Order: sequence, then structure tokens, then C-alpha cells
Amino acid sequence: MSVNLKEIGGVPVLARHKASCHCGAVRLELDLPDGVVDPRRCDCSLCRRKGFIMGSTRLDRIHIVQGQEHLRLYQFNTRVARHYFCGICGVHTHHQRRSNPQEYGFNVGCLEGVNPFDIPDVPVNDGVNHPSDRQA
Repeated sequence: MSVNLKEIGGVPVLARHKASCHCGAVRLELDLPDGVVDPRRCDCSLCRRKGFIMGSTRLDRIHIVQGQEHLRLYQFNTRVARHYFCGICGVHTHHQRRSNPQEYGFNVGCLEGVNPFDIPDVPVNDGVNHPSDRQA
């Protein structure tokens, strides 16, 4: 069952929602016509350390409107996923998924006005046992 959150903690999720890192050097706009779809956490070695809630959207639905030069890239293991964070404040803003390279996962906590702690019962994906890591 898919979850589409059009409102989080009384804050409407806009069809084009602004987002930023903590210091504001990196600013994004996300096209979220269906709201935040299937918010979740992941328990892979990187995500469990970051601890954020992520939403998903297609690659063409995230627009960097300021601070591209401040974004830093981190890759590990299979080097398929591309994790982006602000080089000034260190906040992870988004990542290109390994499970679906046609999607970005985005940090719900970066959405303007949204408190991710207002999302109840966030499921956890099994990133420890990722299908790409299984040997045939």
C-alpha cells in the first residue's frame, strides 16, 4: 500500500516545494505533485548513521536553484548511489538511488516548514540486505 502525504504536521506539501540544507547555501525545489510518497528510513551502513526520513521523486523533479558549487558527492560500495550533502553545513539533501537510479531520495527534513518527526510509523527498508549485494 502506497502512502502519499499531502500534509505533514499541518504543513501542506506543495506541488513545487522548496527545500534547503541547514545553512541555506544549497537550495532546491522539488516537484511533489503526489506529496511525499512512501516516506521511509533505511538501515544500510550509511543511512543508519544519517538517521533521516526520505521521500522519493524522479530525477527530473529535483531542481538545484542555488549552491550547486557547495554540493559534495559521496559514493561507496557499488558506487551506483550518489549521495549529495552541503560542503558547508554537512546536511544530506538528496541521493540518486541504487535500487532505482531513475529516482532521487530526498531528506524530508530539508523541506521548508516540514518537521519529519510529525510523520508517524515510518517504515524501515532493509538496506543491510540490499538486493544488489546478493550474489547469484
